Amino acid sequence: MSDFVLNDSETEVDSDEELQEAFAKGLLKPGLNEEIERVEKKYVNNVADLKAKLKEFELKLPWIETLDLVTTVAPMAPDVALQMQQTALRRKNITENTKGKVEYDPTQDPVLNEFKRENLIHRQAQAAVVDGIKRLKELNIPTKRPDDYFAEMAKSDEHMQKVRKNLMAKQAAQARTEKVRQLRDQKKIAKRVQIDTKLKQAADKKQMLEQLKRVRKGKSTDLDFLEDNKGNNSNKGNPKNKVNKKRAMKDKKFGFGGKKKGSKLNTRESTHQIDGFNSSAKKKPFNFKTKNFKPNNKKKNQRPGKSKRKNAKR
Repeated sequence: MSDFVLNDSETEVDSDEELQEAFAKGLLKPGLNEEIERVEKKYVNNVADLKAKLKEFELKLPWIETLDLVTTVAPMAPDVALQMQQTALRRKNITENTKGKVEYDPTQDPVLNEFKRENLIHRQAQAAVVDGIKRLKELNIPTKRPDDYFAEMAKSDEHMQKVRKNLMAKQAAQARTEKVRQLRDQKKIAKRVQIDTKLKQAADKKQMLEQLKRVRKGKSTDLDFLEDNKGNNSNKGNPKNKVNKKRAMKDKKFGFGGKKKGSKLNTRESTHQIDGFNSSAKKKPFNFKTKNFKPNNKKKNQRPGKSKRKNAKR
């Protein structure tokens, strides 16, 4: 099998220079050089056939089944017209200020045109509703549902009970979450109040200590701050400060707590008191029956001593 050999001399491939010369002379046109015949499509408006086809699938139903309406556009409300003017003025200012010396054309503004289009649709629907309700009333067709209207539910009672339980569970969860949030907020507020109270007490204590230091150093002789502090801490009108007799007796018997070790040791003041060591002072007799140190002046049937009794026997 012999190989096919392409002979360069026999090829009819034009060079770029020849193509450029032909294009310069006007022999070549831009695009495809082969001309294609254009077939113009003819549109035929066959009204008779269209009407006949329309009659084939047209359903002659009463108006209540179709509710089709052809109405005009309802008049524009004054507030909407004013809003549209304000929008156009605002868009004009924005366009002229941002784009320089450009004349504003409201018909070419897409934002304003969209607003007008939506308003037109709204007015068209408004006019259709007014006309439709009027025609329904003429046909004695009610347009409002009565209060005692009964309609069969699409779902069963069991399904609706499940829905109700689900809704009640969601409401309970929301209420529980709200209650927890309120308790958390109350704790935060109480903690904040407690911190503020402690800070205030610390500030008052620091101020009192500073005034006390000034008094100790001799820079001040005013001690009124001690009385003010005592007056602030006292609650005379508080019924809780009433004296409990039982508590007072226990305090008198057992003390108020605190340091007890070494409480009976002598002090400088006790050693200087020598009233108990005065021999000239008469010792008060002690009555064991009445547990009283008062002297008993009345001496009835006092028994004589042993020596006197012996002498009396002799």
